Amino acid sequence: MKASHWGVALSLWGCMVLFGCGQAQQASKDVSSSAGKTAAANGKAANGAEANGKAANGNSANGAATNGNSANGEAHTDDATTVASAAQDDATDNEATEEGGVVTVIEPGPGAQKDAQEALIYAEPGDVIEFAEGEFNLTKTLSLDGIENVTIRGQGMDKTILKFATQQKGTGGEGIKITASKFTIEDLTLQDTPGDALKIEGAKGVTIRRIKTWWSSGPRAENGAYGIYPVLSEDVLVEHCVAECASDAGVYVGQSKNIIVRHNRAERNVAGIEIENCIGADVYENVATNNTGGLLVFSLPGLKLKNGSKCRVYNNKVYDNNHDNFASPGNMVATVPPGTGMSLMANDRVEVFDNEVRNHKSTNCYIISFFTTQRKFNDPEYDPYPEAISIYDNTFAEGGYDPQKAWAEVVAYMPDGKLPDIVYDGMIDEKKLVDGKLPPEKQIFIGDNGEFSFANIDFGKLLANEKPQPNFDREPYANPLPKLAAISIPGVK
Repeated sequence: MKASHWGVALSLWGCMVLFGCGQAQQASKDVSSSAGKTAAANGKAANGAEANGKAANGNSANGAATNGNSANGEAHTDDATTVASAAQDDATDNEATEEGGVVTVIEPGPGAQKDAQEALIYAEPGDVIEFAEGEFNLTKTLSLDGIENVTIRGQGMDKTILKFATQQKGTGGEGIKITASKFTIEDLTLQDTPGDALKIEGAKGVTIRRIKTWWSSGPRAENGAYGIYPVLSEDVLVEHCVAECASDAGVYVGQSKNIIVRHNRAERNVAGIEIENCIGADVYENVATNNTGGLLVFSLPGLKLKNGSKCRVYNNKVYDNNHDNFASPGNMVATVPPGTGMSLMANDRVEVFDNEVRNHKSTNCYIISFFTTQRKFNDPEYDPYPEAISIYDNTFAEGGYDPQKAWAEVVAYMPDGKLPDIVYDGMIDEKKLVDGKLPPEKQIFIGDNGEFSFANIDFGKLLANEKPQPNFDREPYANPLPKLAAISIPGVK
């Protein structure tokens, strides 16, 4: 999944050739008319709620999305928030930002693709590319490479809709692709991208706020893999976003460090929210519902950043994640059984607390090694075992009543014909044992979760084609582990 630097360079070169290098746009950045400044300033009024952290689209403060007009991709129009003056002929206007950059306003229409990419090509630190209210039919990936401290924004996720259904083949596939630090994107929708909707790679300092990604044809294998997709990045904030119908993960943060994912809603994806091979993440106050798997914390082999750890998952609502798995065959998430609430695979130091997890037909929560995938790997630096996992003070209900895929075989060994709320595969690295046990700092802690059930399912026996002997005793897992520190990102409260 690495970005191709040659691809980015060719894309930018192609835009310059097609659009005459945008010389007029560059000139407008140097000399902005007062009328243009006034129009752009008026356009910013729609984001007035931004200063106090409220969503411009009227969503509730906890980031829950409505499925009204935004769900069907319709955009509202309001003369009071029209960005460009009727007397202004150009599709873009400019004004100075507080940081000394320029606000470039992009209007809907046939010139929007050219104007937007041109603004990104010539962007300088502090610049803002602002999409007006309306629908934009875009035919190519919009990309920004290497220029720090740039913002892309709209007028609200139900007011500014960027549509990519007619994107031309060979033009990238992503909706927006960013390889630049100190980047912010907010208040718009990305719809029907052939590939990932929003991909940000190799950045330090990323804010993704009030963004919706979705595919209007519903859940299909042909949809883009990821909705919101920061990877190989640091200091990443994803908040108040909505992600629907991704064929891999709605909100995915991969191979990154120092992450906060909060107040988001993920629905009708294969994986709702996925934290993969990351170090240091706080995932809280999100809603994951009607996905195949609700909330996943994974570590996979063969990646640059090895062995994810230090992830806190708390105060989330994870429920009714029983959707059919529509991932393409061969994809890792194609192995996720429908009816998975939370999955903690091969990660270390994960703390799960104060969550509401309910109504998952396979299981509400499982702690598993990579061996449960039964896939081979050749990565000597990869640790396939989950260690130092804490699960406490959660509410579990209505799980394990109709296990799918591999879990259907396991349930045959359960006395009540159901899988418990918390399933542990029991796989441990024998090379780490001390006096026949894992060191205390690497053990699994199962604390008080109210009325809940637990089992070590003895998965190693199943792999060896032997009869497993599940163990329901929680006493070996009763020793609390040190709690993880909160994640702190500079400038983020």
